[in-house]
Amino acid sequence: MYEATWKEQKLNKNELSKLKEDGLDVFKDLPELVKKPFSAIDPAYYMYFKYAGLTVQKPKKDGNFMMRVKIPGGILTTKQGQHLADIAEIYGKGLLDITTRQSVQYHWIPFRKLPEIFEGLKTYGLTTTGAEGDITRNVIDNPLAGIDPFELFDTRPAVRRVHQRFQNNRDYSNLPRKMKISISSNVYNAGNAEINDLAFVPASKRINGRKILGFNVKVGGGLGALPQLGKPLDVFVTRSQVAELAEAVVTLYRDHGPRRNRAHARLKFLIQDWGLEKFEAELRQKLPKLPTAGKDELLGWNGGTVLGLHEQKQAGFYYLGIGVAAGRLPAADFRRFLQIADNYGAGEVRFDHSQNLIIPGIPKQKLAALKNETILLQYSDQEEYMANYGLACTGSQYCNLAHTRSKEILNELLPKLDQRFTFKRPPRIVVTGCANGCAHRSIADIGIEGVAARNKNKEVIEAFKISLGGTLKTGGHFAQTLRGVVPVGQLEAVVTALLTLYQTHHQGETFAEYVERSGLAVFQKVLDTIIE
Repeated sequence: MYEATWKEQKLNKNELSKLKEDGLDVFKDLPELVKKPFSAIDPAYYMYFKYAGLTVQKPKKDGNFMMRVKIPGGILTTKQGQHLADIAEIYGKGLLDITTRQSVQYHWIPFRKLPEIFEGLKTYGLTTTGAEGDITRNVIDNPLAGIDPFELFDTRPAVRRVHQRFQNNRDYSNLPRKMKISISSNVYNAGNAEINDLAFVPASKRINGRKILGFNVKVGGGLGALPQLGKPLDVFVTRSQVAELAEAVVTLYRDHGPRRNRAHARLKFLIQDWGLEKFEAELRQKLPKLPTAGKDELLGWNGGTVLGLHEQKQAGFYYLGIGVAAGRLPAADFRRFLQIADNYGAGEVRFDHSQNLIIPGIPKQKLAALKNETILLQYSDQEEYMANYGLACTGSQYCNLAHTRSKEILNELLPKLDQRFTFKRPPRIVVTGCANGCAHRSIADIGIEGVAARNKNKEVIEAFKISLGGTLKTGGHFAQTLRGVVPVGQLEAVVTALLTLYQTHHQGETFAEYVERSGLAVFQKVLDTIIE
């Protein structure tokens, strides 16, 4: 058991509470808690619910929860998927949401039903433990791990080992804040490496005369109000060393990460305080035999988005990536996709990083019959549609922090834009309800962020800031924010004008590349003309 060496420091109130009771004790407390009315629960306890993947849903007094299920690498058996559909139908008003970290979340989960829900998840090898809270979160992977023609090797074993190393491990259940880990050997950065606290990216190195395939390492990435891109360490690890290095990094974060101010408590702030050189030196104290970094094998960035029907690296087999608008999926439709996965695929479904669904393992001889499935007429797999690339957070419908609706606005906006525009490489448009960046606004081509706003009559209105040109290509740079606030009634006109400018003047570049070449001023002029 670790020693809380930081306990004599000046700590925020959450840290003081965690010294008295571990976050994982929520599961021990729940059987007694649910005997009380929810109104009797001290709001100071709400932070512990997060360790069970729970956030008290808006309005808080009603005692309903957003519940997130942890799915390492985003891979589910169809039997597990059927149980997730059951939860949606019984407790979640028939809906489930696919997240940007390959998980599933629900709304309207009732307080009193939590013990039986958790017991059911356990039966199917599923868990909510650590899906939120100051702990290691869901470990993400290349959505096509093991079947990807563009991966160096199968990363699923490494993801499982890292997940198992930390899951229910009380040595690592009291971190300064969350810890997000990405593992991918896809050469197009399918794990969105630079926006994770710790990321393993594909690399090769000659060791003792042999070419070894493994990973280089990036640390300190993260979004939110103060986003940072992950920085490369001069470190190379083999596949078998991944869990060991992850544990060493998490240990440094646990023991030395800042705990005074929760707004400055992520790994990126420890690295800012120490500098990358000191962080690496401390890491090498724990793992002294680590080789220096190998050859970076990254070639580009695909956003971890999987759409369309494509051949797997296993000859004669295909995967199908299906766009799910804003990630919100009716349970009845999910069941139909699960049936397709059983009838045509490998009895498995996956989730990508753009809130879409994947059915792998489809033999060539079944493709013709697959195309007759009517559910596929309701959902698009087209790689040319902006609607299939758009991302949205939960938004003000359920979230206590959001200023604006997100999923609803995205689903109104993108189909209209797809009627006006056709792009070979569609710009990625993201709607997020606040500055926390849950929908990855900072790396969007067009990021739309909800802000607190009032009209000239002092009435509260939905309004947005617009940011442009985010990308993780060649190490990445964040979207730049335009001046001005856009009321929701003008949002469609603004985004249409921005896309028209790109469509008219681009020279084969991506949207982010065009923003970089043309500069922000030309877009600012377009925005000013509309919102005046």
